[in-house]
Amino acid sequence: MRFVDSAKIQVSSGHGGAGCVSFRREKYVPKGGPDGGDGGRGGDVIIEAAGQKETLLRFHFNQIFKAGSGRPGEGRQRTGADGADVRLLVPPGTVVLDADSGERLADLTEPGQVFSAARGGRGGQGNARFASGARRAPRFAQPGEPGQERRLALELNLLADAGLVGYPNAGKSTLISKLSAARPKIADYPFTTLVPNLGVAAAGEDHSFVLADLPGLIDGAAQGAGLGHRFLKHLSRCAVLVHLLDPTRLDLQKPDRDLTALVKEIKAFDPELAKKPKLVAIGKMDLPEGPAALAAFKKARPRTPVAAFSSFTSEGLEELRWAIWRIVSQARDRQP
Repeated sequence: MRFVDSAKIQVSSGHGGAGCVSFRREKYVPKGGPDGGDGGRGGDVIIEAAGQKETLLRFHFNQIFKAGSGRPGEGRQRTGADGADVRLLVPPGTVVLDADSGERLADLTEPGQVFSAARGGRGGQGNARFASGARRAPRFAQPGEPGQERRLALELNLLADAGLVGYPNAGKSTLISKLSAARPKIADYPFTTLVPNLGVAAAGEDHSFVLADLPGLIDGAAQGAGLGHRFLKHLSRCAVLVHLLDPTRLDLQKPDRDLTALVKEIKAFDPELAKKPKLVAIGKMDLPEGPAALAAFKKARPRTPVAAFSSFTSEGLEELRWAIWRIVSQARDRQP
């Protein structure tokens, strides 16, 4: 399924129905009395997080949503029918913003969370409501209140336990295909991953974690280069960052250069992201450059935990799987 992580929509709630002006016409009651009923309430536009939804794709094809208006009141004090609500289902992790001001209105992180995006107008009162001893035959009623109309921006931030961070062609897509059932596009050229991929990775029979393969990061991403902010914003929902290094890129004189550059871009975008728990993984151990790059990195960063693996031969994959699980588990324990 195509991943769509943002959309703009226009929502309108229903107008309230007008109150009714009516008088009784009963046998043996010569003058009758007011019996106009109230108008019905206008329908609401409600946005709900639903676990079965994965993308915002539908909102690219249909961007205007309008709830039903309330029916007018009727005689014999009959209240008009309420307008039908419109319920929009979005994936968990969707942020709702005011498209004009940019104000954040709701952050729907859990299935079942709802946000009332536009409230329906109240129905007007019929003339029966205004009868009194001094005013026995009111010939007026209230009009229904208008509904609300607003433009909204929807943004989907991935909800993942661990996010794979690295330069293009570092092997992120291949790795997630080995650790989970995800089948992202894999090719021997940069930027094959243009949208995030999610996969559930098992750790033994009792544990699992959600792994995100994110588009390749390039220098200047914090200023919008490449996929820029569209990539970096997804890191905000990842509990753990797995920095994936390509040994064919590593300079043996400065083996931590790529790691330093990745952290710098993340920190420039949001300093809080740089504080997330991290794990360094060096892949492609089946290539001649692999062992030498690993040894040089360990010498340059002796206190940095590093996992080495090969997606081609599967060497080190189980160790990496459990290393990610341990740091994810620790991150979960620290959550309030």
